[in-house]
Amino acid sequence: MTFQQQLRIPGPSPLPERVIRAAAKPMIDHRGPEFAELLADVTAGLKRVFETDNDLVMLTSSGSGGLESAVANLVSPGDKVVCCVCGNFGERFAGLADAFGCRVARLEAEWGQPIDPDDLSHVLSANPDAGVVFITHNETSTALTNNLPALSRVVREHGRLSVVDGVSSIASMPIEVDALGLDVAVSASQKGWMAAPGVAFVSISQRAWEFQSRARSPRYYFDWAEAKKQLVAGSTPFTPAISVIYGLQEGILMLEEEGLANVYARHRRLATATAAGLAELGFGLFAAEGYRSATVTGAVAMTGLDVAAFRTLLRERYGLVIAGGQGKMTGKMVRVGHLGFVNDGDVVQGLWAMENALDELDIAPADGRALAAAARHLAGEPAGAAV
Repeated sequence: MTFQQQLRIPGPSPLPERVIRAAAKPMIDHRGPEFAELLADVTAGLKRVFETDNDLVMLTSSGSGGLESAVANLVSPGDKVVCCVCGNFGERFAGLADAFGCRVARLEAEWGQPIDPDDLSHVLSANPDAGVVFITHNETSTALTNNLPALSRVVREHGRLSVVDGVSSIASMPIEVDALGLDVAVSASQKGWMAAPGVAFVSISQRAWEFQSRARSPRYYFDWAEAKKQLVAGSTPFTPAISVIYGLQEGILMLEEEGLANVYARHRRLATATAAGLAELGFGLFAAEGYRSATVTGAVAMTGLDVAAFRTLLRERYGLVIAGGQGKMTGKMVRVGHLGFVNDGDVVQGLWAMENALDELDIAPADGRALAAAARHLAGEPAGAAV
């Protein structure tokens, strides 16, 4: 029997029918007036969700392309930078900085634990020549959300430039870019924006532009200055992912129709319900309490569960696709995404499938306890918002 895949991974996220229809519009000239109008409208919408008046450019790439663009535009070979590492995507930032010849001062926290603002302050004091700080806001490999307001405040107090990976958080969790004083923030279409993969977005402060003007790393495709120049002219330096941008336009419209405060509350509610259901099934929640992500829940498998077999059964029997662990957590944990176009019923359906799959694998009986635990939170019990 064939099932429509129910994507419960940290991205790509499910596509609403409205977005699919929008992305199916006829192709247009990317140098013509129709695209200029589309680009201007979507850029304005992105800035509203980012809550910024800073410049914002779109790049045809994955989210990682947006992250690489930040390194390429802000540093020169030999520069010292600070990378905050508490999971696989913090490692990616550090790897990018290393690839561009930076001297990387790593501030590391144990996976599942947040970056401590006091530790960041100590590292910055010990590295006065490190001008740029790279922070992963929502670390999807561990399902942990760092305390961005506190971390960004430390960066500002030390007079450094902040670069934030908000790929899996912006549009799903509240990030007021200007209010927090973030110099650079990166997100991507395939996450909470409810569009297909293919476009990254980067907001750039005036301070970041000053760094960009001095940086001497090689860049061509990801040159922010060229992207800004072309944006003013109503175009992009290279062929854009037009169909993805059409879908993104509709995704932004849906976010604003729901209301951003409601979007953020929905994500937190679904996260709390998912965590409650997984814990009731016997999984151990991985991220530190108070720092658990609103877009993905990570849980360590109970003794005796073969994570690969569990995921395969969910995919083939129930049409439910969840993620496994990354890096050193491969084979040890599951990660359940609930970002973008996901609602209460999707969470209930997913937990029902997981409960029945555990029963089939003789791990735990399917007695409805996960659904009951989730239902209490979906019905409106306090969610206990994370920082």
